[in-house]
Amino acid sequence: MTATAASAQRFREFKMPDVGEGLTEAEILKWYVRPGDTVTDGQVVCEVETAKAAVELPIPYDGVVHTLNFDEGTTVDVGTVIISVDTDPGAGPAASAEAAPAAEPEPAEAEEPQGRQAVLVGYGAAPASTKRRPRKAQARPAAQPVTAGLQAELNGRAAVPAPAVAPAPAAPAPAVPAPVAPGAPRPLAKPPVRKLAKDLGVDLATVVPTGADGVVTREDVHAAATPVSRETTTVSAALPEAVAVPSAGETRIPVKGVRKATAQAMVASAFTAPHVTEFITVDVTRTMKLVQELKQDPDMAGLRVNPLLFVAKAFLVALKRHPEVNASWDEANQEIVQKHEVNLGIAAATPRGLMVPNIKDAGARTLPQLAEALGELVATAREGKTSPAAMSGGTVTITNVGVFGVDTGTPILNPGESAILAFGAVKLQPWVHKGKVKPRQVTTLALSFDHRLIDGELGSKLLADIAGVLEKPKRLITWG
Repeated sequence: MTATAASAQRFREFKMPDVGEGLTEAEILKWYVRPGDTVTDGQVVCEVETAKAAVELPIPYDGVVHTLNFDEGTTVDVGTVIISVDTDPGAGPAASAEAAPAAEPEPAEAEEPQGRQAVLVGYGAAPASTKRRPRKAQARPAAQPVTAGLQAELNGRAAVPAPAVAPAPAAPAPAVPAPVAPGAPRPLAKPPVRKLAKDLGVDLATVVPTGADGVVTREDVHAAATPVSRETTTVSAALPEAVAVPSAGETRIPVKGVRKATAQAMVASAFTAPHVTEFITVDVTRTMKLVQELKQDPDMAGLRVNPLLFVAKAFLVALKRHPEVNASWDEANQEIVQKHEVNLGIAAATPRGLMVPNIKDAGARTLPQLAEALGELVATAREGKTSPAAMSGGTVTITNVGVFGVDTGTPILNPGESAILAFGAVKLQPWVHKGKVKPRQVTTLALSFDHRLIDGELGSKLLADIAGVLEKPKRLITWG
């Protein structure tokens, strides 16, 4: 066996995988390991963000981390090596060429001293492994510690340093502070304080706590915040995945990740599917009373019972009465594709932007099962752990704008879906009930649909049936 072949077996390279639905790139959000750390098969080594979700990547090898090929915040093509692992660390120190056997090592690299530190980014790597489109961030060399330090400060996390391309006999360049080792104690802070630190770009590990028992307080975080992070607080709170760049009179925010994907999808949908939006105002007093009753029902114990649950159930019942709505448009074949299962999307505002995960085959679920699925969906989305598969294959969607006090809106269809229902705020209003004006719980629904699939009559019937169930929830029994 040649030395190159032996090195290839010893140093296993892990490439950026396609984490869902043919995505071509992902951004490295956070490294959980550093060179020299021991890892085991299945251990999560980093978190990446695609255009659909944040995903944790496990390493498929046992060994010691040899190199991290990209900094946090770098966008990497699928198929590019992001980390290498020494699967036989007891064999002794490795030469730089062994970390990337496909490259042709220079003599100086092959003869480097035994005590030299393991190879990092840009040294001895094959040219194809570092080729990326110009629009993406490039790995930052350690020869620019000021830029790397500022980037780490803005992101609220340390950057992984990269040495100069050519080896030099001089002492190594000063490294950017590395992430806290996995075994180090986690700083004590409440969740709101952690969020504040993230928004301000403050690393909690660097903050001196003044609270009781060593707990970091909001004041501690503000005191540790730099002028740059203070200046970008508002922007970072809205777009945590983007680094705001302030200048005189304006702030520029890189558009990437979920925000970029959402923008592209909405533009494509708005200018592809002919939208029609219809509105209806409905008395939901009976539904609101039923919500309160079911909260006390033992069969619903531990489940999240709220008005959105009944709006979802009413939508599903109406779709059962009008199954031709649950369809998509096949432009290539000029066909309408009828869907036999309703994958109900729920638009969720998350720290990474708008996400629309969906409940698979929602129409087949009972009310308790639907409540359980809704609770899990919302909780997972808010934690940023929604998988790409959970956001694929949706057929119709609900967006709950009422939680923001908004009466209603004209929602844009998710690409490939036939309809989207906006659920407005429920308010006490004067309403004619049984011939008298009385205060009643009232809301406004707005239904946008693809006019290629759904004509005005069908869309009107669908919306009227949704309102009918919410006005008289007993119809869930007779219609459902």
